Amino acid sequence: MIVVMKPYASQEHVDAVVKLIESRGLTPHLSAGKEVTIIGVIGDKSRLEGQNLEVFPDVDKIVQVTESYKLTNRKFHPEPSVIHAGSAVIGPDTLTIMAGPCAIESREQLLTIARAVKAAGATMLRGGAYKPRTSPYSFQGLEEEGLKYMKEAGEETGLATICEVISAESINAAVKYVDMIQIGTRNMQNFNLLREAGQSGLPVMLKRGMAATIDEWLNAAEYIVAEGNPNVVLCERGIRTFETATRNTLDISAVPVLKARTHLPVIIDPSHASGVRAYVSPLAKAAVACGADGLMIEVHNNPACALSDGPQSLTFDQFETLTKELKSYAALSKRAF
Repeated sequence: MIVVMKPYASQEHVDAVVKLIESRGLTPHLSAGKEVTIIGVIGDKSRLEGQNLEVFPDVDKIVQVTESYKLTNRKFHPEPSVIHAGSAVIGPDTLTIMAGPCAIESREQLLTIARAVKAAGATMLRGGAYKPRTSPYSFQGLEEEGLKYMKEAGEETGLATICEVISAESINAAVKYVDMIQIGTRNMQNFNLLREAGQSGLPVMLKRGMAATIDEWLNAAEYIVAEGNPNVVLCERGIRTFETATRNTLDISAVPVLKARTHLPVIIDPSHASGVRAYVSPLAKAAVACGADGLMIEVHNNPACALSDGPQSLTFDQFETLTKELKSYAALSKRAF
């Protein structure tokens, strides 16, 4: 449930409600807007039986929250969240572009790509050091060595950095080198990993599971936020359907649905959604047009020889062309880019 305070409620009256909630063994969650303060109540609300909060001074109304996710719910936090990751800002006023190779292959490769995407307008450098692959014989990543290259590339270019993690050990390594960690689609419901990510101290990007509903996805995000880490970004990367023309089916409708249900930023990964280089640009434009806060795009210096996901990776020229074309889309949505 949430307690909605009246506009410009006094701090004394807000504190009185918070004190009562805590006295019943429940956890209050404050969201202070420009005019209205909302107090979310986490825990067994039956503990408030016999106590009519609506009679408290400056309390406007009580709203019951029926969804199983609370802290990620827009009812608890009406204002959209703004997430800071290194030098990058992800939120409603900016268009964040994460770009880089699916897999870090070498120091030289990563530095070359980092310089190119920075010059073309990328906000963040993405690169995979840990690669959970369908086949055990596919390239699995350079692990901590790759993370060291990410740190060097970020320091040289000024780009914020993001890398996928797959275990508690990889999280412990990543926090030393990158600005943001990613939970991939295969681990969206790895609840122990989500808790570890929530305790990492770094912002987290949570990709949607390939067969996950939006409610399941938001509940997965709840695991991270419940550990005291509110800095979560959601990434739609396509879901598995009967269609085979693309690698996955991009659920573009997820953007407005999420905007209605959660305060967390939403970005789109058109590379994994399509699996086809030619489709990345139009899907990226559609994502921005429907309100996405950012994009994650795979870029490679030589896609034909990439160790992972070459067919969906853009060349430097293609990426530069796309970023130039996205400027008008960003301007229409009144986002800085």
